[in-house]
Amino acid sequence: MASLRISASEASSHRVMGGRADAGLIVICDHAENTLPEGYGSLGLPESELQRHIAYDIGAKRVVERLAALLDVPAVLSRFSRLLIDPNRGLDDPTLIMRLSDGAIIPGNRTLTVEEREQRIAQWYRPYHDAIDRVIDAVHAHHPHPALLSVHSFTEVWRGTTRPWQVGILWDADDRLAAPLIDTLVAEGDLLVGDNQPYSGKLRGDCMWRHGTQRGLPHALIELRQDLIRDEAGQTVWAQRIARVMGKIRNRRGLAMKIGDDHPKESVPAGSLPGAHGPI
Repeated sequence: MASLRISASEASSHRVMGGRADAGLIVICDHAENTLPEGYGSLGLPESELQRHIAYDIGAKRVVERLAALLDVPAVLSRFSRLLIDPNRGLDDPTLIMRLSDGAIIPGNRTLTVEEREQRIAQWYRPYHDAIDRVIDAVHAHHPHPALLSVHSFTEVWRGTTRPWQVGILWDADDRLAAPLIDTLVAEGDLLVGDNQPYSGKLRGDCMWRHGTQRGLPHALIELRQDLIRDEAGQTVWAQRIARVMGKIRNRRGLAMKIGDDHPKESVPAGSLPGAHGPI
């Protein structure tokens, strides 16, 4: 019997990768691209600044694409630069639209009007989060508590200080996914794993708070050091590693993920599955 699937789709604000609806795992990439929509130019920045971490999470997109394909799970990826608006921030967060980021002044954001702010929310931020909600709702119809794994990347040096961790797991109050991730990565023996490092996962209003904490779903944010995933080889290695680790922890307390199995494929549009529109 073919398993129900989330079908792939695209919009200007986001892309959904298809995968098993009953797998119990959804992968998310908030800062997948450095793309700025037509009409925004480069926000007044030189092109070189758009290649930096201030514009997107370097390497994260390809890791997510490979990881979702390896596990055959759905993924949601943004299609706009975090410089336009940051989907990993709450609407009341002062860093939602950055005017200054790691020493770079963002000319296109310096004199932002209320109308322009609302347009960016309506056209880019909200549709991205709505897409995540739809995928969660669709998956939730086939799994009691799907887990959310958000993939980010971090710079190897920050303000002159070398960051020693190869990978960090960020979490808040729910450790159902974070704790076994940390323990299993540490057990591999060749990694320095950050527990809420290099950042804290206790950020009210961020993507995992909105879709994980608020919905009572197991969730974690994984940060990968950018020098390890800048090229295709590194991206592949880390996608394979995360897939292996997720397979090891899939039956831990509160998870029950069905990943890594070989199932026939049958595509079903996310919006057509029961409960695909609106919160639970």
